[in-house]
Amino acid sequence: MTLTSQDRGTARPSRALVAGSVGNFIEWYEFGVYGYFATIIAARFFTPEGGSEVEALVKTYASFALAFFFRPVGAALFGRLGDRIGRRPVLILVITLMTGATTLIGVLPTYATVGALAPWLLTLLRVLQGLSAGGEFGGAVAVMTEFAPPGRRGLYGSWQSFTVALGLLGGAGAAALLATVLTERQLGDWGWRLPFLLTLPMGLGALWLRLRLDETPAFRQESEAERPPARAVAGAIALGAGRIMGWAAAGYTFLVVLPSYLQSSLDATFQQALIATVLANLGFAMTIVPAGWVSDRLGRRPVMLTGAVLVVVLAVPLLNLLQDPGVSLTVKGAAVWGAGAVVGLMAGPGPAMLAELFPTNVRYTGLGLAYALSNAVFSGCAGLIITETIERTGSVDIPAYYAAATCAVSVLALAARPRGKAS
Repeated sequence: MTLTSQDRGTARPSRALVAGSVGNFIEWYEFGVYGYFATIIAARFFTPEGGSEVEALVKTYASFALAFFFRPVGAALFGRLGDRIGRRPVLILVITLMTGATTLIGVLPTYATVGALAPWLLTLLRVLQGLSAGGEFGGAVAVMTEFAPPGRRGLYGSWQSFTVALGLLGGAGAAALLATVLTERQLGDWGWRLPFLLTLPMGLGALWLRLRLDETPAFRQESEAERPPARAVAGAIALGAGRIMGWAAAGYTFLVVLPSYLQSSLDATFQQALIATVLANLGFAMTIVPAGWVSDRLGRRPVMLTGAVLVVVLAVPLLNLLQDPGVSLTVKGAAVWGAGAVVGLMAGPGPAMLAELFPTNVRYTGLGLAYALSNAVFSGCAGLIITETIERTGSVDIPAYYAAATCAVSVLALAARPRGKAS
């Protein structure tokens, strides 16, 4: 029996799952690598002669934040295209842009070579990454949830978040390996470039998978349906952004900003900071898919509320534990693992929750914008806000306050029932 393209797309949701999630892995691998090497990048691109290390780190995080602020632009631009011409062609375009921009970072000249042009070139590539990342999430989640069998959207959507963990772990693993096999000088001179160059073969593999991807059945059936009122879509975007605010802020605080915080504020070594980050990401990875599976049975909001409330309650005690020199490294490692696991409770059901706020013909745009706006403000600015606030106040508890405050807002948004919902 010969299958048509539509039959193949319906019969092979696993192919859609892999093709949808692989770009997300690359995106977060790169963002993780950039975060882990933030101090090295600061020294190579943002430290002219006489500049301070703290000032350079702040500028590095500002570049980091700028990429996040271009995510909503990418979400609106690529989302509109994806809702009109289809998920497949836009995801192919997005992975091509993402791969090219990330690979070029690995060959950029530094400040010592081209002077003030170096940070501008790096920032330009970060902008391109932000645009592509903004278009990635909405399309990937739309593909995964629209191909998902009935009653399994939470499980399928959780793979988007799971590949975030895998990407961050991949970046941490690459950084840890290089820090082990290279000297500090080699790592600073050229070793930091290798993880960025590794994106090229990964991106080509992702492109091949997406070229073989079929269009989703839901898009083929409903793309021409009447679109909901703009006011309803905007309300759903605002609600979705509020619900994932804590996930965005706590996730980036515990999983990406932590290495530089441990080094700059608690005098940890580069290797110790990376080990802590790996443990946090392992905890994150281990709870995501189970949380998505449970949300298919209990609902998205109860599972996400549990994670957000736990961050509000535990963030300050956890950070105080890390600061205590009398606490064993084993206990500290378990605490860091637990912090990541709690974030996974929000990240697992989050993609399906966002997808279900929007009908098919505005889903790519709507969920992409909700995610991009929340991440632009509360993830992209996390390193900048935390580093600058610690510098101004001298308080090393700032990361915990930041994570707890944003999760408190998410608790309120998750408790609220949608009004004038788009779907």
